Amino acid sequence: MKPYRTVSTASETEYVIHRSRFIGRCFPVSDEAEALRILDGIRKQHWDATHNCYAYRLRSGAARYSDDGEPQGTAGLPMMEVLNKRDLYDLLVVSTRYFGGILLGAGGLVRAYTRSASDAVDASGLVSMEPCTTFSVRAAYPYRNAVWSVLERFGVIESTDYGEAIVCRFRCRSDEAETFLRALSDRTEGRVSAEAIGEGYFGFPVTAESDTE
Repeated sequence: MKPYRTVSTASETEYVIHRSRFIGRCFPVSDEAEALRILDGIRKQHWDATHNCYAYRLRSGAARYSDDGEPQGTAGLPMMEVLNKRDLYDLLVVSTRYFGGILLGAGGLVRAYTRSASDAVDASGLVSMEPCTTFSVRAAYPYRNAVWSVLERFGVIESTDYGEAIVCRFRCRSDEAETFLRALSDRTEGRVSAEAIGEGYFGFPVTAESDTE
């Protein structure tokens, strides 16, 4: 399992230049079938649009784009370049254009479709999907504060059950799992342990600082 970047939610933006209206949309998708279903729905919704251009890129290796009647290389490819340059996967971007009567030229079209895709991606919110390990942590009540100091330092407490003992469901990044277990043992003198119960991807928001790293 390797980290990858995608978007957290669907979005819709709008950009108007020289009376041409560009409606940008971005969607997280899991496979080609889902991307094509969404694209088909947009085409039906905007059947009267001049163009419905798109690009999608998946972790499976599938990647497609379309100019949908615009001059070759002025729409779908610039949209795909937005995904490539940001190294994003498992998403679809669509830009629906209503022609305003004024020609934009090849350069103008490239800039317009690049902006439409970029604005839609930004509005969706970037997330870094990282492998995380989920643990079940069981502790006697006297160790609560010690345990919490370690859990809050390394990850996220998903749930807590207060019974005969405290049982927490906790997750942290998989590459920090061994360090977490050592810290927990050291802080509680070996009296509290954690059992790994699963592994999966979880999204972490990409901040302006992390996006420039």
